[in-house]
Amino acid sequence: MRVAVFGAGYAGLTAARRLERKLPAGAELVVVDRHDYHLVLHEIHRAIRRPSIADALRVPLEDCLDWATIRRAEVTDLDPEAGEAELDGEETLEYDVGIVALGSEAAFYDLPGVEAHATPLKSLDDAATIREDFLAAVEAGEEATVVVGGAGLSGIQTAGELTALAREEGVEDRVEIHLLEQEAAVAPNFPENFQSAVHEELAERGVTIRTLATVAEADGERIELDDGTEIEYDAFVWTGGIRGPDALEGDRPVVQARLRLAGDTFVVGDTGRLVDADGSAVPAASQSAIRGARVAAENAARLVEYKQGTRDGFEPRLQAFQFDSPGWLVSVGDGAVAQVGGVVLTGAPAIALKTSIGAGHLTSIGAITQASNLVSEELDLATGASPPADVDVPEDPVEILDWNDENED
Repeated sequence: MRVAVFGAGYAGLTAARRLERKLPAGAELVVVDRHDYHLVLHEIHRAIRRPSIADALRVPLEDCLDWATIRRAEVTDLDPEAGEAELDGEETLEYDVGIVALGSEAAFYDLPGVEAHATPLKSLDDAATIREDFLAAVEAGEEATVVVGGAGLSGIQTAGELTALAREEGVEDRVEIHLLEQEAAVAPNFPENFQSAVHEELAERGVTIRTLATVAEADGERIELDDGTEIEYDAFVWTGGIRGPDALEGDRPVVQARLRLAGDTFVVGDTGRLVDADGSAVPAASQSAIRGARVAAENAARLVEYKQGTRDGFEPRLQAFQFDSPGWLVSVGDGAVAQVGGVVLTGAPAIALKTSIGAGHLTSIGAITQASNLVSEELDLATGASPPADVDVPEDPVEILDWNDENED
């Protein structure tokens, strides 16, 4: 009996680790990922300013898993009904129960010139390119303009890091950072008090915020908005949306609360558009990926037990996923904004919470050294402090992870 987990991001790794504990004897577990490491995606914006943080954000999969078979391969096609996955375009992997957690790719919405000229933020290589483009723009002339398209949390964090990098390079007086958002506010899918706090943090750092600004097209020198406004730029970053993985032809299928896509294949994370037990759309967020993966792993284990005959009776009733976020966090350069319940924090308390959550995730997957290194890097970027005593911080820090993937579509 083969169980396959496709993808080793937040959702895939969480599911695989739980399956190692839950699967009955005799079951085989295969984890397939394009990399041989787990990437702490919600912290990669830090690598724009501190390339040295990259090692703390890559955790070898062999250090995270006890007995699963790890396959380094690209999933190029998937047939969830048949239980078949094509790897690297040439090999077919058959499975009995599967969990698809392939994450997402940047969506450019066929906007002319945008994909050709903008850099997304979906990998450490992307972070390195953004840094290189920024430094090249600064060195090329007396003034430089950097445009970040999309003011979800990824865009906010990118703009914040670039302002901090400009300050550290001593060029803040001749660099303009423009953050574009087609909605009426930054962080448009969040409560107003959170939006206001983020707006203030960005403005304090000199970011030019342009809301109701929809990108229509771009070339190598300028961006045109749908109202005809043109913005000349020296570097262009795109964080304006996500699409599904290529293995699903770019689609993000709608998946109901029991997370079953088709046949005995489940979907978790931002690979799909999840709907929880209340019928509410689940955000494409790290925290929802982790919590959804726990449900998917439980359901997969129940199906395996049933198929092996170790569970008597009819096919088991599958668990439904209920999502209820305990809060949100976003870095803004040296600062941060946190929402815990109805309380919004900024300054040192938010920074401390942000740092503890990143380290908490690494600790939860057994990456103690990386957790220590991440804390050291974060504290080098900003001075932290303990959250106020009257704030009800969740006991499990992994339950609040940044919403780094946009859901503006």
